[in-house]
Parts: sequence; C-alpha cells; structure tokens
Amino acid sequence: MTDSEKNPYISVIVPAYDEAASLPILVEELSAAMTGHQYRYEVIIVNDGSTDSTRGYLDELAGKDHKIKVIHLRKNSGQTAAMMAGIDHANGTIIIPIDADLQNDPADIPRLLEKIDEGYDVCSGWRRKRKDNPLVRTFPSKIANFFIQLITGVRLHDYGCTLKAYRREIIKEIRLYGEMHRFIPIYAKWTGAKVTELPVNHRLRKHGKSKYGLKRTIKVILDLMVANFIQKYFQRPIYVFGSFGLLSFLLASSTFCAMLYYKYFGNKSFIETPLPLLTVLFVLIGIIAIFMGFLAQITMMTYYESQNRRSYFIAYTRNLD
Repeated sequence: MTDSEKNPYISVIVPAYDEAASLPILVEELSAAMTGHQYRYEVIIVNDGSTDSTRGYLDELAGKDHKIKVIHLRKNSGQTAAMMAGIDHANGTIIIPIDADLQNDPADIPRLLEKIDEGYDVCSGWRRKRKDNPLVRTFPSKIANFFIQLITGVRLHDYGCTLKAYRREIIKEIRLYGEMHRFIPIYAKWTGAKVTELPVNHRLRKHGKSKYGLKRTIKVILDLMVANFIQKYFQRPIYVFGSFGLLSFLLASSTFCAMLYYKYFGNKSFIETPLPLLTVLFVLIGIIAIFMGFLAQITMMTYYESQNRRSYFIAYTRNLD
C-alpha cells in the first residue's frame, strides 16, 4: 500500500449560499475533525452568489488559511452547479461534499472514510433521525426517495443527504445539472461502482433559512425522469422517439382497418365515424416522433463532438492553482 493510500488527500466541498452565520462554525468543526485524525485535506468553499457577508468572510479566511480554497460564482447557480464547481477544482483522491448550514456533522467524515477504506467507491450519509419540519422537509423527502428507488432500482434510504464520500475516479466522470447532485450514487451504481450508506448525525438548523420544500421535491422528480432517460437512451434517443413513432403507425393501421370494416361491412360512411380523423392524427404523430428522434440523435452526436460546457461561471478564486 502506498503512502497516499494509507493517508489519502481529501477534498471537502462546501456549497454556500447566504450562510455567513454558519460558515465560521463549520470551518472550525471541519478543522477539528480533519486535524484530529491527521488527514491531509483541503476545504473548497463555493460561494453560490451569496447576498450577505459570505464573500468578505471567505476572502479573509482564505488569506489566513491556505487549506481553505474559495470559489466565488458570479451569480446564484444552484447547489448542483456550486458542487460541480468544487468537484472540478478538487485535488483530493477522496471527495466529500457537505452542507454549509451545520445540519451535517463534520465528525461523521472519519466514519465515511472508514467505509471507503473497506473497498466501497461511494458512501452515502443516511439521516435516520432527521431534525427537520416533518411536513415541509421530511415528508417531501420521503416522497422523492420513494420515486427515486422505484424508477432507478438503486436502494438507498436517503438520497438528499449532501454528506457523502466519493472516490475521485468515480465522481470526476459525472457531469451534473439541475438538482442532480443527489443522484451521484445512482450514476456511480450504473457505472459499476460499489455503493453503501451509513447513518449519520443530523442537527437542527440554527442560522439562516432553509432553501428546500415541496417545490424542490417536484423538481427532483422531474430531474429523476431526465436522469433515467439519459442513462437508458442518451446515446440512442431514436429508440424512444422511433418506438413511439412506430406505435403511432401501428395505431394508424388499426384505425384504418376499422374504418374500412365499418365502411364495407357495417354500412357506415367515412364521415359517420372519427376513425379517418384518428388515422390521419396517428400518422402525423408517428412522422413527427420519427423526425424528433432524428433531431435528438443529431443533437447527441453534436454534444459528443463539441467542447465540454459547464453550468456555472466563476468570478474569481482564492488559493487555487
């Protein structure tokens, strides 16, 4: 075993939006957790367009401690984009995202790393005893978790917990958009990674205001549908649109045959039934679906051949190479 395997370099990613009151406490707790176990580490805090005093505090902090690396985004881009910015600039062999609101406990990080040492590629935190509002936060989260398990087949109790540990080679291959950061274990599982979960401590929010709720649960479910579609059909979208088009042609053939039957055997003229209209409608739908499949296939090919584009824009950084 090499020295780096015995004492890996760890990147802790902290997306932060208007968390000026929580960040000093979090930084202190992270330092205690990491130095207490003598880990080699960096903390990358991504300021996601905060409107409070977060920017000033982070610039001052970065000037004092070179283990703290700061990325300021030009505008609020969302937690997924902020997390992706941190991952893109991380140097660690193990990458650990954590919320900035103090509800995740940095003291759980060593336990996650123990699971990685056991041979897992991903260890996901499980907030078994949540300290959130049951109606606004916990219930919508359970709905989202149910649909995620149902659609993906990946069995985890808590997809929404930010506190997770990833091997670098797993997470660096994944590009994230929308609210898809919670789906990283799913993407990893689909690529053959070994995924496990671990109960972690969950604490009450003491500062700031929660950015979660039922509206976000709806977004998560919609993003899940996109993720499932991408996983199955991204490289061959014609399979989806083409299948729908062929089904429409089949329905058109059925209504056409029924139309002829009623005409010659049922003594019904074409204008006495809606069948001719349905036949034309299904034919048009089939043609449109096939052409949409062609366009999607061309778009996919263009995507693979184009330059890699990011979903965030950096204003400036601190302590990054």
